[in-house]
Amino acid sequence: MAMTRRKILKGAAAVGGLVLSPSVLRAQGQFPNRTIRIVVPFPAGATTDMLARLIANRMNETLGQTVVENVGGAGGSLGADQVAKAAPDGHTLLFGNITFSTTTASLMYAGRARHTFDDFVPVSVGAYVPLLLLAHPSVPANNLKEFVDYAKQTTTPLFYGSTGPGSIMHLLGEVLKRDTGIKMDHVPFRGAAPLVTELLSGRIQFGGDQLSSSLERARSGQLKALAVATKSVALPDVPTVRALGFPNLELQGWNGFLAPKGTPDSIVARLQQEVAKAVAHPDVQKRMTDVGAEPSGSTQAEMRAMLSEQVAKVRPVVEELKLVVQ
Repeated sequence: MAMTRRKILKGAAAVGGLVLSPSVLRAQGQFPNRTIRIVVPFPAGATTDMLARLIANRMNETLGQTVVENVGGAGGSLGADQVAKAAPDGHTLLFGNITFSTTTASLMYAGRARHTFDDFVPVSVGAYVPLLLLAHPSVPANNLKEFVDYAKQTTTPLFYGSTGPGSIMHLLGEVLKRDTGIKMDHVPFRGAAPLVTELLSGRIQFGGDQLSSSLERARSGQLKALAVATKSVALPDVPTVRALGFPNLELQGWNGFLAPKGTPDSIVARLQQEVAKAVAHPDVQKRMTDVGAEPSGSTQAEMRAMLSEQVAKVRPVVEELKLVVQ
């Protein structure tokens, strides 16, 4: 699922050169006509929130006022639900991440979905951020394989944290249990920030999220970096899950914009261009790479293809493991 940096930047450059028809330009001339609300479905202080504000601040220069609002809970599904039910006029956007793929599948499995994958229109991936699996320093393991060996032998109860029921770390934790036979109890949190706090305290032993949320703590040794789901230039010495023998944990982390279904194509095209322009700015690129994110600004088609592939991969696993968003 991972896209090379060259391909990502090439796609962004191609979009930057797109010539729109006069009719599309006229339609876009009426947009925006008020503040654009960007919903981050997690609490402030972690990767998704930081990237949303970074891009939104740059988009302010050409779109007018954009406001980032944090609506956390239920693995990101509460915030996503608000956007799914918003007016499809481009003034309410979701800035989600890979957990969107797992919670959407979980809601569908539960048979009481507040929204589905088809209630959204992809706009653009802002950045790709690898998933990082972590342990408290007291755990006698230096990589994921050693952690599994330890978990099989210890009599100490083990707890793993996620950003909520149905979230990506909930999925990865249950897949790891299924594939290895180890025992761990799931502890859901409202976002990555409280999850990391509990990891640092040692009250949970295992967890993870997007790399940017814990990069400096991993580099300093405050937390142990056990594996990355896909290769990371920010942590080149940390092995991938595939290299360690856990290919079912390999998923590409992402952060990007989605709009409510029915948003006019002309407005989606305008938003995509503005995201690509913002992400291409040198200051934004530097800030992203400093925290281990890979700038994107992808086309709508690229984001749709990535999401379709990802949802198709996780949906049957969600059903098998019976992951349900409460």
